[in-house]
Amino acid sequence: MIRAFVALGSNLGDRESTLRAAIGRLRALPDTEVKAVSNFRNTEPMGVVDQPRFLNGAVELETGLGPRALLDALLELERAFGRDRLSAAPQGPRTLDLDLLLYGDAVIEEPGLLVPHPRLHERPFVLEPLADLDPELEVPGRGRVEVLLAELDSNR
Repeated sequence: MIRAFVALGSNLGDRESTLRAAIGRLRALPDTEVKAVSNFRNTEPMGVVDQPRFLNGAVELETGLGPRALLDALLELERAFGRDRLSAAPQGPRTLDLDLLLYGDAVIEEPGLLVPHPRLHERPFVLEPLADLDPELEVPGRGRVEVLLAELDSNR
């Protein structure tokens, strides 16, 4: 079993219900257990700022799924909640956003699969929920979550 972390986000519809339903669906994935869920945070959008606020969080999983299989399951879950990544504007509004942040201590660079998530160290709405789950968590090539978050805070 591998320890993996997934970011959750939503800014359309009943955001909290969507995130809680998505967590329920994550619990139903084969060979996967949801170990912990962060607090949710109401956050400003980044990039495209003319859109509703997001509700963001993260989950810690233990999974026997490989990284590609886990990513495929996350993308299918997004589609089940009405997200169409192909036709939607990048960084635009979305019913559900699931990002594979970490997969054990693996560094993966494959088409469509980058782990650790390439921008997680720049995003407080990702680092804060990760700190809820494990502030001493190591992000391969970047350092501990609590240190990354402190660096972001000092630059704001």
